[in-house]
Amino acid sequence: MTPDRIRFDQPRTGLQRLAARFGGHAYDTHRHETYGVGVTLWGAQSFHYRGALRTSRAGQVMVLHPDEAHDGHAGAEAGFGYHMLYVDPTSVSAALEGASPPFVPEVVADDAVMAELLREAFADFPNALEPLAVDAIVERLAHRLAARGDGAKPARPSATAGRAVGLAREFLAAEAHRTVASEELEKVTGLDRFALARHFRAASGTSPHRYQVGRRLARAQAMIASGTPLGQVAAATGFADQSHMTRHFVARFGLTPGRWAALAKATGRRSPPGTGR
Repeated sequence: MTPDRIRFDQPRTGLQRLAARFGGHAYDTHRHETYGVGVTLWGAQSFHYRGALRTSRAGQVMVLHPDEAHDGHAGAEAGFGYHMLYVDPTSVSAALEGASPPFVPEVVADDAVMAELLREAFADFPNALEPLAVDAIVERLAHRLAARGDGAKPARPSATAGRAVGLAREFLAAEAHRTVASEELEKVTGLDRFALARHFRAASGTSPHRYQVGRRLARAQAMIASGTPLGQVAAATGFADQSHMTRHFVARFGLTPGRWAALAKATGRRSPPGTGR
């Protein structure tokens, strides 16, 4: 059976890369606040997404929209290997001059343009991408997502709404060690909680709460990879206890903290990784 492996690079502005392979079960049902755009390198991987079982075979490209639940397992006896880009939807929106992040209805496709983009993005992996290379990848990816999108007229937020969402994201990322109250965000952004939630989802593809939990879990994931005991990680990232953190961790990454620690150790990386598929 194919040994399970995961390798991440360090997050760059709006982008992170993952290379992985699995011989059987890969991920429990979970969701994340980024796009997941990947290519199956060999074998076949199957996953449940929007009420149907999908299978991506060698050479096919996957586009998972932010905040959409999915799982993952081998769709062939030999297992599967793949590359995945995790792309911040606000970076996609910025590349599209403020348009809302597009939804791509065809989750698995033969897309030679996207496959070539992914090949270029991973050409020197795991060596770090240069900043201008990140910008170019995100820009090209955004326009390819728009070209394959559902055709809905792109919505552009007002300057006030865009500024409020940016302030909210900065504040939530800075406060990743604790929970944040609605009143705090209202004070920071100048919008009431419901208007902010509406604008935040339009720009980011997810809610302020899920985004903030994601930032806390990304911090937890990095601490676990560095060898910090799980109880200490839970306390340092604002969770009530280890079991509370575990529930959120599985919902975000599709892996338990213990399995993530084992995979990170097996890969030989003790530096902060990023996000799961």
